[in-house]
Amino acid sequence: MREDHVDRFLRRLDGLSRDTELDLEVEGIVDRINGINRRIKRAMEATLSEHGLTHAEWEVLGKLRLADAHTSSPGELAAEIEISSGTMTSRLDRLEHAGLVVRKPDSTDRRGVLVELTPAGKDAYDAAVNVQARKEAFFASALTDPEQRKLNDLLRKLMLAFEDSEQRPG
Repeated sequence: MREDHVDRFLRRLDGLSRDTELDLEVEGIVDRINGINRRIKRAMEATLSEHGLTHAEWEVLGKLRLADAHTSSPGELAAEIEISSGTMTSRLDRLEHAGLVVRKPDSTDRRGVLVELTPAGKDAYDAAVNVQARKEAFFASALTDPEQRKLNDLLRKLMLAFEDSEQRPG
């Protein structure tokens, strides 16, 4: 079996693992997940840059793309993304200036404003998603379809353990 850089790192840690609670199998899992995550993030940053978007802008476009009628209030968007209303206002200003969203009066609340994804915003979001989907499919192609399903099952099991522990008080 071929070695990756994590295998070489783990060999260097072997002596340390005898003197500490460090588990080399666990370390290998965590280091590989982190390394894959960094590479996927770099690919995503490149994709967004190619499309003239920041990750923050892409995130807002994505929330609107998935929203009913591609519309949401600035407050709902800020809450979903977990940012302040001031930060959301700045993002919406940039997106509106770029023609990717429009602000419209809320017909059900005279004081309210709704943000709507424009056709250009939908196209920009979809184009970036399509490019990134091709990159991610290329990464995953190192695994067979059954291996991809098995990896998804194992990662889901890890994710559920994290989610369960986050729900426990204390």
